[in-house]
Amino acid sequence: MGGDVGRRCISDQRAMPMSIESVVLVISSERLLYSLADEVEKEIAGICREVEKKAYSSHKKVLDQFIELGVTDYNLKGSTGYGYNDSARDKLEELYAGIFKSQSSLVRGQIISGTHAIALCLFGILRPGDELLSVQGTPYDTLLKMIGISGREPGSLKDLGISYRQVELLESGLPDYEGIKKAITGSTKMIYIQRSRGYSLRPSFSIEMIAALIAFLRKCKQDLIIFVDNCYGEFVEEREPIEAGADIIAGSLIKNPGGGLAPSGGYLAGKEDLVRMAANRWTAPGVGAEIGPSQGYIRLLYQGLYIAPRIVAEALHGAIFAARFFERLGYPAIPYYSEPRTDIIQAVVLGSEDRVIKFCRGIQSASPVDSMAAPEPWDMPGYDHRVIMAAGTFVQGASLELSADAPIREPYAVYLQGGLSRYYSRLAVIKAASMLP
Repeated sequence: MGGDVGRRCISDQRAMPMSIESVVLVISSERLLYSLADEVEKEIAGICREVEKKAYSSHKKVLDQFIELGVTDYNLKGSTGYGYNDSARDKLEELYAGIFKSQSSLVRGQIISGTHAIALCLFGILRPGDELLSVQGTPYDTLLKMIGISGREPGSLKDLGISYRQVELLESGLPDYEGIKKAITGSTKMIYIQRSRGYSLRPSFSIEMIAALIAFLRKCKQDLIIFVDNCYGEFVEEREPIEAGADIIAGSLIKNPGGGLAPSGGYLAGKEDLVRMAANRWTAPGVGAEIGPSQGYIRLLYQGLYIAPRIVAEALHGAIFAARFFERLGYPAIPYYSEPRTDIIQAVVLGSEDRVIKFCRGIQSASPVDSMAAPEPWDMPGYDHRVIMAAGTFVQGASLELSADAPIREPYAVYLQGGLSRYYSRLAVIKAASMLP
């Protein structure tokens, strides 16, 4: 989610001059929207104060690790070539391990996306004859071909002899514990849990839900490897999935933990042997995590991690505002504005392809970069449906900055995430609303 608005998916947004009557109507409409926004800000004030409490706790946790590990100016300078004995890289990975309460971590700018980080875990740990079991139905769209659920991509898990099955969620959106228990067999090696909702309207999984699910899974089979896709969830709650019993987690640095500053990258964190297996997949067995230069932007990875709890809180402010704002306009918002947050994603059900396109164009037009672009649905690699993506970001595809995207399929919901400041989110949401018929 939250992708690049490239040349293939934009069109010229210039239009014919508007009539005087149309201009007057637009001005009147925008005044009403700004008035509504003021009302919404008052409504959500109490909820946003709770977000601030969690942000304070998370920021203290991060700062304590920086101090405890003794980060110095020397650690902010990158390396080149093979990257042997790269103290900057090693110290950053110590920070991630400490913050996420894991034995080890792999944090590299050369990991391109959350999907790439997930792939390192799946392909690094699973072997032919093993089974991957998803306990919450179909995973996020970009994983389908990688696993082999759809398409016939060479090198998929299916192509390598690794089987896959899934257990659907109950109608309530909760795990089907009885179904999961029946599905686990001797071949089941890894359980896949996706923390965020992805392109679905199911509830995101809270840390409390993940902890209860993992405790149940351990009773079913002791030696299961529990993997959690942590994308969009970092620093939203006060605990992370490792603390809930997960064995390994993965995510993207151009989402939450990069704090809006990381120019690229991804991370894994978990048990030392599992991270090592994934690192061997990242480079090669025998060298693993020992090589890989941190390059010249390592400071941004440190600084982004340091401010990440604050920026995530800003994104949550924006999501809560967007939910209540569109609820007041008559559109279903998921989660509801006052519901507890477990990730930064806000879904709004718009009901038609035309509204989805107009919404995304509104977000794009309020962006600091490429504001003149008009997103178009297109056949984006890794997706089975056409996808429209608005992301006028300083870092290409950086969801945390503010992006909106949607698969062009029923029920025509758009997924909003990010916002480096609550003010930016508010302005962009009002603009998106003004575009709707």
